[in-house]
Amino acid sequence: MSKQPNASAHPNDLVLERIIEASPEAIFKAWTDPKMLKEWFVPKPWTLSDVKLDVRTGGSNSFVMNGPDGEKFPNAGVYLEVVPNEKIVFTDAYTTAWVPSDKPFFTAIVTFQDIGGGKTKYTAIARHWREEDRETHVKMGFHEGWGQCADQLAELVAKK
Repeated sequence: MSKQPNASAHPNDLVLERIIEASPEAIFKAWTDPKMLKEWFVPKPWTLSDVKLDVRTGGSNSFVMNGPDGEKFPNAGVYLEVVPNEKIVFTDAYTTAWVPSDKPFFTAIVTFQDIGGGKTKYTAIARHWREEDRETHVKMGFHEGWGQCADQLAELVAKK
């Protein structure tokens, strides 16, 4: 098993933790299956489209976040580390094949720790380069948005 991150490892981290009533395998699948990702990854009424995932260390991802008023936010990134059913680390610092992005914002460290009884400790860390980026993410609604997405994820995997 990979080492779990220390939630206080970096001063520019934003952290979300949940206990989800599902196996790490079910949660990992929800992160790696494009159809499932569309069901939970953005807070409703937002939607996700054009999802492309190459979930492996060095692989890339891209998708568009669609707002209820027609907003469109394209996203692209690279997976830095993928340990099936345990951990996914990705960043927007690169787009594809280690091509730097115009403005890196954060790296996400997502872990799935089996705690027994069909439950998983789900931890999502958004690690920012600069304090200003961390504060921007807070103002964008990190806690509310990522919290709502975690609730949507928990509801989805509970159905499976």
